[in-house]
Order: sequence, then C-alpha cells, then structure tokens
Amino acid sequence: MGKYFGTDGIRGVAGAVLDAELAFKVGRAAAMVIEKKDEAQLKVLIAKDTRISCDMLEAALSAGLCSAGANVNLLGVLPTPAAAYLTIKTQADMGIVISASHNSYEHNGIKIFGGNGYKLSDALEEKIEHLVDHVEGIPEFVNGKFGCISQDHGFWTKEYVNYVASAAVGGRFKGRIAIDCANGAATETARLIFRQIGAEFEIGFDEPNGININEACGSTHLGYLEDMMKTGRFSLGIAFDGDADRCLIVDELGNTIDGDMMLCVLSKNMQEAGTLKGDGFVGTVVSNAGMEVFAKDNGMKFYRADVGDRNVLERMLELGCNLGGESSGHVIFSDEATTGDGQLTAVKFLNALTKSGKKASELVADIPRFPQVMPSFKLTGGAQQRDAIMAHPKLQTELLKYEKILDGNGRVFIRPSGTEPIIRVLVEAKTEQQATEIADHFLNVMGML
Repeated sequence: MGKYFGTDGIRGVAGAVLDAELAFKVGRAAAMVIEKKDEAQLKVLIAKDTRISCDMLEAALSAGLCSAGANVNLLGVLPTPAAAYLTIKTQADMGIVISASHNSYEHNGIKIFGGNGYKLSDALEEKIEHLVDHVEGIPEFVNGKFGCISQDHGFWTKEYVNYVASAAVGGRFKGRIAIDCANGAATETARLIFRQIGAEFEIGFDEPNGININEACGSTHLGYLEDMMKTGRFSLGIAFDGDADRCLIVDELGNTIDGDMMLCVLSKNMQEAGTLKGDGFVGTVVSNAGMEVFAKDNGMKFYRADVGDRNVLERMLELGCNLGGESSGHVIFSDEATTGDGQLTAVKFLNALTKSGKKASELVADIPRFPQVMPSFKLTGGAQQRDAIMAHPKLQTELLKYEKILDGNGRVFIRPSGTEPIIRVLVEAKTEQQATEIADHFLNVMGML
C-alpha cells in the first residue's frame, strides 16, 4: 500500500483524510499520468455513490482534471462496475468512482480505472502519489487548454442497465425477490434491471439522503432480508453494498449465501455450459476451505489469491480463468467485466437457480463448509501499531503453535485490512465453538502486544 492508495483506491474520512484539496491534487496528477488514446484531450468519466460528501469531491476532482487539460463527463450516481464498463464503452481514457463501498457515510474514496476498465497498477498509483506531493512538477495549462465538463446521467444509466439485463438467460425467475439497495448506488439501477428481466421483486433501502448509505442495511447488515424471508412471501433476498460492486444472497430460509458459495454455484453452472475457463476458479486466502473440497469433487481446480478484487483479477488473468471472487460478494466474470459487479452477479445467480429448478437453500445444500469465524481487532495507534503487532514474535509463535494444534483440520489466518483501521482474524476449525475460542485467544494476544 502507498501513502494515499490502499487495496481499493484512496479511502478516508471525507473532509479530514480525504478533503477537497487532496481530491483536486489527485485529479490534476491523474490527468498527467494517464496516457491518452489519441491526440485529443484526455477524456475522463466520473461516477459516485450517494454520500453527502460526493458532490464536494466530484467538484474538486473535476476542477483538478480540467485544470490539467482533461475533459470530464459526469455520470451521476452509478455503481462502480458501471463506471468501469462505460469507460470501455465510450473509449474514455480514465474512469473514476467516488465511493467508500461498504463503509459508513462519513468515509469516502476515490477509485481510478484506466481506459481498459481495469484498476490502475501499483506503478501508476505511485506516479500519481508522487505528483500529489510534488505539485510543482505539474505544468500550468493556459491559453484555452483547460478541459470542460459535461453530463448526461440518464443516457449512461440506460446503457449500463441494458448491459446487465442482457445477461439474463433461460427464462424468467418465477419466485419473488426482496432487494436491499443499501441506500447506495444501486438505488436506481436495481429497480430498472430487475424490472427489465421480468422479475417480481420488492425493494427496500432505496431512499438515500446522503448519510444513510450502508446504515443497518446492505450486504454487511442482512437482518432486513432475513426478516423478509420469515414472512414466507419471498423465494430469495439480494443485498448490495454502497457502490454495488458486490452482493450477497439470503435463501428462502433466511440463511446467507456468501461469495464463496455463489462461486461454487456459478462455477458448476459454467462448467456444465462449457464456458468455464482455466479448469477452475479463483478465490482468496480467506475463502472457506470447503471450496477446495467442492472443486475437487466436481473435477475443477480452486486457486487462491490475496484479498482484494484487483488481486483476484490478476490471478485470474495469470491462470486463464474467467471466474473469481471473494467471500464478501465481489464476483468477477472476466469475459464480461473488468471488476466485481453485484448486479451482474445477482442476475447470473438467478440464471443458475432458474436452470436448476431448485430452491436457493437446496442449490447450496451440498457445498462443504468448514466452521469459520472472522472477528476484527480494532487499531488505535495507526500503521505503527499495525506493523508492530504483525511483526511481533509472540504473534508468530502463537500462529505456529495453533498450526500444530489444528493439524490440517483448520487454520488461523491474520491480516491487516487495506480499507479500515483493523486487523482481521480468520479461524477455521472442526466446530464453531473451537473456532470462536481460538479467535478470542488471538484477539487477546494482540491486545497485549
């Protein structure tokens, strides 16, 4: 991770860590770093979610870009994957999304895509960071070389909706769906997409007010969908996060179908259709070990990548796989998209469910699952405390100790978050009680370091 860029762009509290001045500098620096596709002025698309700080950051970014000669097209409120798709569709040189994904409203972020729709490489992010800190290296633009700003929100929304809806195949889903839009970027597009594919649905948390994004809703708070399933009126629940690049499913019994389980369902469906590439699919280092068992039982290979959808995508490209994702609900279909897309994933899952003729709970019933707990240790001392804990001999000794105790029947995996001031602890064991006890032990160990 760099000074400003983390595992998923720049992230921080709006107005403090991520203020208008920094956004202006990032826009100006990015305009100098990104290569133009032709001799015309740089063309940049900007999308945003529904946070109250998005307008401020959009204005600052746009000003920075225009001051360095780039033309800006404002897409309005759209999911992160829509910006990636439209960057390619419109042959833009760069796409930017203002969003902090699943974080609460006071946070915000800046994600940047190149003209190919992929997130920027570490090398390009480093160049942007250098220019942000050395603005004197950016030449002044005068005499009419400034960029201009344009917008046509409705047209590009329709383009993206049509693209996602076109993935629906095999007939209309016959059940009723409850949808949680997290008061975020899917608020408008989800209604249009599910209406276009002919689904019967009911939408909740689709009234953003600038501060209620992800508030007790969305893919990190599934209580609403669990309650909806208890009414007996729904066959399925779908939850998106703030920028709709991920989704989670709740089956008709109120149980969660996470990204790992969706990958198993989708890989089997693609295998049967003859469209699965690379002999398997990609998960992450925190994916449930049951996925390895599932892949082996179904004649597929399961590969692991570092956490982060960019890392998953890099591993997919390396292996020639066209399916990968994370347990959090980021799923990438690389034949169709360059990043995770929650709404595309939902449509693909509905395809598989409709084809199977089963209920959602039945579709995932045979997927092996190891009991797994994932608590977090909150950091109060920033990067210095994080690095000290991760490198402490006591923590390393305890990890080796429990590797021997579990003896192949589980694992302990500890990693710092790239987007939040926490260290994540993942424990898999024979029983949930054992996993919880081990996780509590490691939280206590880190608390004493």
